[in-house]
Amino acid sequence: MNGIERLHEIMTRLRDPEKGCPWDKVQTLETLKPCVLEETYELLAAMDHPEDAANHVEELGDVLLQVMFQCVMAEQEGRFSFDDVANAISDKLVRRHPHVFGDVVAGDPATVLRNWEQIKQQEHRKESRHSALDGVPSALPALLKAQRTQEKAARVGFDWKDASGPIDKIHEELRELEEAVSASSDTSLDPHVKEELGDLVFAVANLARHLKCDAESATAGTTAKFARRFRAVEAAAKASGRDLKNMTLAEMDALWEEAKRAER
Repeated sequence: MNGIERLHEIMTRLRDPEKGCPWDKVQTLETLKPCVLEETYELLAAMDHPEDAANHVEELGDVLLQVMFQCVMAEQEGRFSFDDVANAISDKLVRRHPHVFGDVVAGDPATVLRNWEQIKQQEHRKESRHSALDGVPSALPALLKAQRTQEKAARVGFDWKDASGPIDKIHEELRELEEAVSASSDTSLDPHVKEELGDLVFAVANLARHLKCDAESATAGTTAKFARRFRAVEAAAKASGRDLKNMTLAEMDALWEEAKRAER
């Protein structure tokens, strides 16, 4: 029995209506949504540390469990099986890689992506998709969703030629945001301020795409860096018998600079 067969057998037993696990056998697609999301983010965190192979294996297994869980549920309902899922993705991979499994020529990644998008459009003609932007998951985090939307538009030629375009757009959107803030009596309630802020963030995400950087992970990295340095500021203040609440911004900034220097 290979690994997939063993996992399928275990999950089937856990879902057995009579002898299964009281928790597993009452789960639904709706109750599993938070589990899928959490396990995905835990896998993303493990991918940042590939040197920890054991943790990477564990987190991949947790995501695979979510796939198998839903497949076993579907089998019990007579809808589809794990093999159906595996064969469907296998067929799609072969269909969308005609340069590997057929006689199409694609010598660079950009050509592969253009061909991929064209094939997708052909596949979805029978569905209700009519826009090049269709297919972007609505539940994606905002920065990732922005970049995926921009990528799809770019694949049909709607894009800046290089990074100078989004850089100019960032300057333009920043000026418009500054004007909106200056004209607002309460920025928290002003929809125009929110709109202009969104335009600026969208332009920054577009620049990240042109720089071949993932805006989501770049922002996550900066947030982690801020948290690390802020904790160092807290520790330094505590070591000197001070409380941040009783310190001036200049004093805290001095500790911040110390934390930055310590990382160099």
